[in-house]
Amino acid sequence: MTYFVYFVLIISWQAFDTVFSDKITDILKQTKFPPCKACKVFVDSFKHGIESTAKGKFEGGDTAWEEAKLGSYARSEVRLVEIQEKVCSDVIEGKDQCYALNEQHDHLIEDWWFNEQDSESDLFIYLCIDSLKLCCPAFHFGPDCLPCLGYPDKICSNNGKCKGSGTRKGNGKCNCNVGYEGETCDKCSNTYYQSYKDDSKMLCSKCHISCESSCKALGPTGCDKCASGWITDKEKGCIDLNECTDIKPPCKLSQFCVNNEGSYHCLECDRACAGCTGDGPDMCVKCAKDYTLINNVCTDSDQEQRKHHVFITRYFTYFGLCVATCIIFQRNVMLAAIIGLAVGVYISVSEYMLNTPSIPNVTDFAKTIRLNN
Repeated sequence: MTYFVYFVLIISWQAFDTVFSDKITDILKQTKFPPCKACKVFVDSFKHGIESTAKGKFEGGDTAWEEAKLGSYARSEVRLVEIQEKVCSDVIEGKDQCYALNEQHDHLIEDWWFNEQDSESDLFIYLCIDSLKLCCPAFHFGPDCLPCLGYPDKICSNNGKCKGSGTRKGNGKCNCNVGYEGETCDKCSNTYYQSYKDDSKMLCSKCHISCESSCKALGPTGCDKCASGWITDKEKGCIDLNECTDIKPPCKLSQFCVNNEGSYHCLECDRACAGCTGDGPDMCVKCAKDYTLINNVCTDSDQEQRKHHVFITRYFTYFGLCVATCIIFQRNVMLAAIIGLAVGVYISVSEYMLNTPSIPNVTDFAKTIRLNN
């Protein structure tokens, strides 16, 4: 019965996986790309077909005669048909759109194949840019394919991207990289400073964490103004303010303060403490109710009493075993020796086990670390 259930589950999962995969494939096939990208997807697939047929030839047997009579295979109708039969079959996302483009513009593809390859060898330029006007050359944008700011070799000062580049869309404005701003991305943002510049490149680097906003150089000495949680030092610049040393503690009585760069954290004291200076029952300012200070550690009073009772009971047990061994010794030396040895081993093992610290649970320790962080 169990194997039958497993078999049914496996079959059901395979069926679900097949249906789900088919659904995903259908969704990808029906994806609609913007006009320029859709044209590029089609051209890439067509070029893949050109590459896969690059070593092809006529299949009649006498290749030399066929090429003399029918022309070169490289630009033959036979090769074009072979390419178009497989075009878009390698496309996963946007496959339906790719097939539609092939059907709609079949005449343009044939015209390029037979008549225009000498004047324009790149199908993408001929079809997508010049004929259908769906795309623009690189670093051009908009309906009229205007050049981007900084064209040709300093597009957005090489620190950003031109909006609409390569398409008939966009406004050509610069979309600056993080840390840069300005119409042509030629300035550093507020929390960045100019760390390098030459005729072709400007580099902006992040200000130090201690800076409130702007800075003029690397590190805490370069800040124009220190951020909250930092104080100004004439030699070192902005240095961390240790809030934990304030006269008025920033944390509650049941918490202790941990200083961080520019800030601090309040963590809960151990439950044995009524106020503390750090983590653990040995860092208590005062022990909590029902806890007693023993060897500078706040310990559970009830637990300590139980330990005391256990301690006394244990040694009474040892004493009783020893007395019993002595009584037996008076009657049977051999038996008393065996029992005495067993009692000695029992006491030694018991004391060893009781005095050996337990191995901490690594999983619980990791969870504690994550909670504290």
